Amino acid sequence: MLFFNSPNPAPNPRRVRIFAAEKGITLETRDLSIPAREHKAEEFVALNPRGQTPALQLDDGTVIAESVAICRYLEVTHPQPPLFGVSATEQALIEMWNRRVEMILMPPVGAVWVHTHKFTERLPGRNLEWGESNRPRVNDALRFFDTSLAGREFLASDKYSIADILLLTTVDFAGFIGIPMPEDLAHLQAWHARVSARPSAAA
Repeated sequence: MLFFNSPNPAPNPRRVRIFAAEKGITLETRDLSIPAREHKAEEFVALNPRGQTPALQLDDGTVIAESVAICRYLEVTHPQPPLFGVSATEQALIEMWNRRVEMILMPPVGAVWVHTHKFTERLPGRNLEWGESNRPRVNDALRFFDTSLAGREFLASDKYSIADILLLTTVDFAGFIGIPMPEDLAHLQAWHARVSARPSAAA
């Protein structure tokens, strides 16, 4: 297998790196620089037409793109420890929280990133007003997750899961683009400290 990665602060490749670290999987890796637009090179676009990282090329040539899809493949091929849940209820709850991260928090974070950040200023179609209008939505989403984490060690179940990985990488990316966690979100802050202390968080 060959894992096409982009270094931090890119959040989606980091999801896979953390997931693999939790599983104890070592992936042969090729780094693609986003600032140098290596992810848009003809050779890579031939593998992943979206021209985005991450992507995982299997030994038979099959290419799996999208971070959660890659993690699902690794879950099946390396089932321990289970990070997508075991029971039907646990799997459903983890999927629910995955979707909440991706539908509630990620869209406004992405809008601020694309439409306001200096690193994306050359992208066509930027709308600064739209981007700035999403900053309050990011904070509203962070407050939602803070409330959800009250009395809980992890987001989706009593064990660390892919849902924690999705939330961690998105919260950290929000901080990178200038939207830190408000200090009064005690539950989110405590959760963030716990999951950031895991060795996999440095992957």
